[in-house]
Amino acid sequence: MEAALIIFALMVLFAFLGLGLYATVKVVGAAKRGVDRTITQARRTVEDTTLRAKSLGQVGVAGALAQLRLDLRTSMRATQQALSDGVRTDASLKESIGLFQRLSEHGQELDAELKRLEQEPDRRRIAESLPDLRERTAKITKAADSLRWAARDRAHRFAADDLSTLSAQIENESVALRDWSRESVDDLTAAAAAWDAAQAQAPHGQGPGSGPGPAALNQAAPAPQYPWQKARRPESTT
Repeated sequence: MEAALIIFALMVLFAFLGLGLYATVKVVGAAKRGVDRTITQARRTVEDTTLRAKSLGQVGVAGALAQLRLDLRTSMRATQQALSDGVRTDASLKESIGLFQRLSEHGQELDAELKRLEQEPDRRRIAESLPDLRERTAKITKAADSLRWAARDRAHRFAADDLSTLSAQIENESVALRDWSRESVDDLTAAAAAWDAAQAQAPHGQGPGSGPGPAALNQAAPAPQYPWQKARRPESTT
């Protein structure tokens, strides 16, 4: 019996240790993901700031490459944010998100190529490839912008339709409330007229005591009897 209790206690202890270890791993994992997101966001901010500075402060090939990367990243990030926000209330945007993910693969490939070209010493070769790079960037950003504005237009249309429907319902309810108020007044007036007519047709001339009255007024209620009371003696007939 004691051995069984010891085994059971050890099993409970191991279970608690396992739960504690699992919770610790989950907390550490969540903290790590939070730190990774913060680092990624900070890295993106620094890189965007650097690209913006290069596009404004440098001329020629270096400035052109920086501007292409900045345009590409800005358009893709705005579209991703718009679709992520819209799919929370509109499930039909899931297909659009799938298309955007495919587009993102082309965007990431182009961004990586532009980044490599920033370190390319042969500026003449880069200058020759700039028209093709601009065309590819324009195709990707145009597609991303199209998805983003379509999602926004859809959200605005839904909001406008909902507002129109709500306004119509409120107007109908207002009309119904006003009709209900008039019917209530008419009902009260009709009830008062019916009462007056009933009073006018009722028979007159009955005085007090002319008809049977309530039993409570014609005869007294018997006095209550208690078990401790003595029986009353019969009255003498002599």
